[in-house]
Amino acid sequence: MSVSNAPAEAVKIPKPKVEVADIFRMYGQPYQNEHWLNTRQKKAMRDIQDCRTAVLGGHVDVCEQGCGYSRISYNSCRNRHCPKCQGLQSAKWLEKREDKILPTHYFHMVFTIPNELNPIILQNPKKGYNLLFRAASRSLLELASQWKRLRAHV
Repeated sequence: MSVSNAPAEAVKIPKPKVEVADIFRMYGQPYQNEHWLNTRQKKAMRDIQDCRTAVLGGHVDVCEQGCGYSRISYNSCRNRHCPKCQGLQSAKWLEKREDKILPTHYFHMVFTIPNELNPIILQNPKKGYNLLFRAASRSLLELASQWKRLRAHV
């Protein structure tokens, strides 16, 4: 069967019981009726809903050994926000970095800016992101220095 050229040791991702696409199909339209979404957000939601379904078309994989086995494979949306399309890529990325992780507990922290500031940041992204990183750095340094029992070195 000509399905994939992936090596035998390829990363296996268990299929979740409920997918983001299922949630979008069930609640997406009512959500959009109550909340304004921009064009990119609507496109991402639509792409995720349609990913690997008949809506995007597909093809039939047939066994090359002549046993007659075939299966339908639906096309992916390739949207960078889609968990189905990016799930394997994310897992591979994490796997490559496992050897760089220190054998200790750590926390992943995310710093964001309020959506209301996006238009300002887009006007001057270099300055805006420098301010964001400076504020994040100061916050972490202050947290580490003031919380004595944390004994963290940032």
